[in-house]
Amino acid sequence: MERYELLKTYQREHRDTFCDNLTLRSHRGLSWLQRAEMCEDDPDAKFIFLWIAFNAIYAQDLDALKLREAESFSRFIEKLLSLDNNNTLSDIVWQEFPRSIRVLLNNQYVYQPFWDYQNGNITEDEFKTRFAESKSKAAKALGNTQTQTVLQLVLQRLYTLRNQLIHGGATWNSRVNREQLRDANCFLHKLVPALLNIMMRNPKELWGTANYPVVTS
Repeated sequence: MERYELLKTYQREHRDTFCDNLTLRSHRGLSWLQRAEMCEDDPDAKFIFLWIAFNAIYAQDLDALKLREAESFSRFIEKLLSLDNNNTLSDIVWQEFPRSIRVLLNNQYVYQPFWDYQNGNITEDEFKTRFAESKSKAAKALGNTQTQTVLQLVLQRLYTLRNQLIHGGATWNSRVNREQLRDANCFLHKLVPALLNIMMRNPKELWGTANYPVVTS
């Protein structure tokens, strides 16, 4: 049974206890997770649908909150970690994907300042300095089992990959980004269901108003 089916069964059985915002977030997130699971032969589409599922369950109005995307990631992950009584998120980082995460965090092609340098927005020295600092921060977080920091850094890298695809900066079924896309899909296909599961098992928490709420005339 796919992850979607298990989570959808739980949602149907417990949604009467959900507030409206959690009902909407879980319904939307599950719909995109289901679509992602139909794309095993198309890694580009699978990543896009998994990212939409992630956005559906966490995103809020950043302008209203005066938050940048990275800070929004951080607050969301911090909250989910505090509610993760089964240590599911820690197990994903430290038991299932430690090698893939290390490879991803050392990959310059999913590090935004690399592309800023390629586009002439910063110098090569600036890129190299920032990348060295980022890898040092990642190595420290990995060495000290700082789950929140590692997850935040991984999501920042995946956000760069997301931008490449969504903004037309990559070719469909390209050969040049298969490795990072494969690792990203494996990671997100574990992370998104885990986040949904934690949220649905904590229906009394305040999850914030979802973007673009349903409006009926």
